[in-house]
Amino acid sequence: MRKLWLVFAQTATVCLAVLFVVSTLRPDLLSWRARSSVVTIKEPSVSTPARETASFSEAARKAMPAVVNIFTSQDLKRPRHPLQDDPVFRYFFGDPSDPSVQRREGLGSGVIVSETGYVLTNHHVIEAVDQIEVALADSRKVSARVVGADPETDLAVLKIEVQDAPSITFARSDRLKVGDVVLAIGNPFGVGQTVTLGIVSGLGRSHLGIATFENFIQTDAAINPGNSGGALVDAQGNLVGINTAILSQTGTAAGISYAIPVSIARQVMEQIIQKGSVTRGWVGVGVQDITKDLAESFKLSTTSGVLISQVERGGPADQAGVKPGDILVAVNNTLVNDSVGMLNLIAALAPGARARLKLLREQDATEVTVTVGRRPKLQPQKP
Repeated sequence: MRKLWLVFAQTATVCLAVLFVVSTLRPDLLSWRARSSVVTIKEPSVSTPARETASFSEAARKAMPAVVNIFTSQDLKRPRHPLQDDPVFRYFFGDPSDPSVQRREGLGSGVIVSETGYVLTNHHVIEAVDQIEVALADSRKVSARVVGADPETDLAVLKIEVQDAPSITFARSDRLKVGDVVLAIGNPFGVGQTVTLGIVSGLGRSHLGIATFENFIQTDAAINPGNSGGALVDAQGNLVGINTAILSQTGTAAGISYAIPVSIARQVMEQIIQKGSVTRGWVGVGVQDITKDLAESFKLSTTSGVLISQVERGGPADQAGVKPGDILVAVNNTLVNDSVGMLNLIAALAPGARARLKLLREQDATEVTVTVGRRPKLQPQKP
């Protein structure tokens, strides 16, 4: 009996020792220890398929190769020192010509729109620069030349010599609606290609003072310095706009960003590629929107239309008999709502074409026919 008790005691001791070692070194082997967690965590069973979560990775993957980073540089010359050639001055103060040239660098984004290497970007990204370098998504870097620019819409077209360039797919802008999901792709602050998510907050935004011709898409997708010229794409990765500006008091994204619709960008791009510049109609008038006070003073029942405040002498409108004080209400039977709408209607006319202008003159309706001229080029402002 004593021997059996000793065998039992030794066996129990060995089992307890083994249990202690296992619980210390491999507690996961003990089933009751694996279930003793602080909280109960639910895990899907192997037989239950995982549900797909909302993701726009496919749209980003489709569009990102066609979005490029643009690096620009400009030589800034300091004024020549009046004593630069004086040997005494040079002896005591050194040669002041060494730091006479400074280099200013900038960055932005662009979108490859064709396999032949045309790149669409903002005019302000490449304005007055000496060198332009484009970095593709696959890390290739190539120099670019300016094909043409249109400051009045803040668009420009570049050309890079790249074979089989990854080009983006254009969306139909007329299908874009407020509330649609959009992605903004660009190079904010030079950190590298970045994708931000938002929705379309508004359409047809104007009177912002950003460009002459304004019809912007508003979005809350984050757009920061360096994003200018980048792509705004829909949930399928198709281009709907060119990121252009933000409304912010700090210079960083505040939830209100603007992009040029792809319909305008395409029209400007095609004219620049074909002709090197953009041609628009012009009749030679200055206008202002009709406020409630103006409507009351002119005894108008609505604020639609524009007041012609100035007529350029010898211009198309002057030759057709248009006078200051006339109210323009329609162009070729298309109603004019405000000055921006009127400007877009006239600009869309071909130079040399004849257009019918419906006017109100002293509350009497009249109609004149004007031969459309060519809109003068916007003169660059002197610094």
